[in-house]
Amino acid sequence: MTSRRFIGLIFSCLLAISPALAERKVDHVIILSIDGGKPKVILQTEMPQLQRLVQEGAHTWVANTIFPPKTLPSHTSMVTGVGPEKHGILWNDWMPLRGMVKVPTIFSLVKAADPEAGTAWICGKGKFRHLWLPGSLDVFDLNGPQQPGPASMEFNRLKAPAQKVAGQVKGWLAEHQPQVMMVHFPDVDAAGHASGWGSPEQQEALRVVDQALGQVVRAEKDSPMADSSVIIVTADHGGHEKNHAENIPDDMNIPWIAWGKGVKPGFEIQQPVTTYDTAATALWLLGLEVPASFDGKPVVEAFDFPVKAAPAGK
Repeated sequence: MTSRRFIGLIFSCLLAISPALAERKVDHVIILSIDGGKPKVILQTEMPQLQRLVQEGAHTWVANTIFPPKTLPSHTSMVTGVGPEKHGILWNDWMPLRGMVKVPTIFSLVKAADPEAGTAWICGKGKFRHLWLPGSLDVFDLNGPQQPGPASMEFNRLKAPAQKVAGQVKGWLAEHQPQVMMVHFPDVDAAGHASGWGSPEQQEALRVVDQALGQVVRAEKDSPMADSSVIIVTADHGGHEKNHAENIPDDMNIPWIAWGKGVKPGFEIQQPVTTYDTAATALWLLGLEVPASFDGKPVVEAFDFPVKAAPAGK
């Protein structure tokens, strides 16, 4: 085989495994997850920062998570675009012997399309390490940047509250402009398990998260990303009493809010939305073809991008 034919074969293989390019609509997507953010409790709580995004963006209060409505399985669907029967993560703790997720994430797909693209996950729980595929994230931050590779069971105990997470996001966005970033606030879930869903303590946690959300939005607006980005605010599950494990609306309903470039202002989304649609929407916004293996579909109804005229002669 000649060197020219060999190079051609390698190039063909890379094309085969890289996501196909479509029309890019924005340059940056931030997905912000309020762990345990039950819509009914959110609507009963004063959250001016979130309400501003609702008023200026598109939303639904009746999106659904996957079953089981647990943090790790749900976030796995959120960033892989598939349900648990495909991604296989049904446990809900950092269990190092089980290894990494076996399907691509939005971070690995973005990197496959453009190795120079920035990717980041600023989180509040260590269990998300299962979703850190090799080479997929420029930063995985949990109380500071973490190192790739093996980690002990002790990593499961690491937590970072919303204000800490927001501070890390602010610092990161001041110097970097990732193409896709995941931000996770754990406070509301912790308050729900301790005091109950809808309790005064959980509502106070929501108010703290709302302040942290405001910090993230201001950091985005102060960055070069501001004119070409979309922020998606959602949750992994709801809850009732002090848990979330049942296939009932209290546990399964989640909010889904889009805000930023091209988003229809003050629009209530009518199409059904499931948590794995978040991954599909992020890829669609970034101009990457949504894989046929995805269960998720882009929430196109939430957006109103101008239709480009076809080139002359087409």
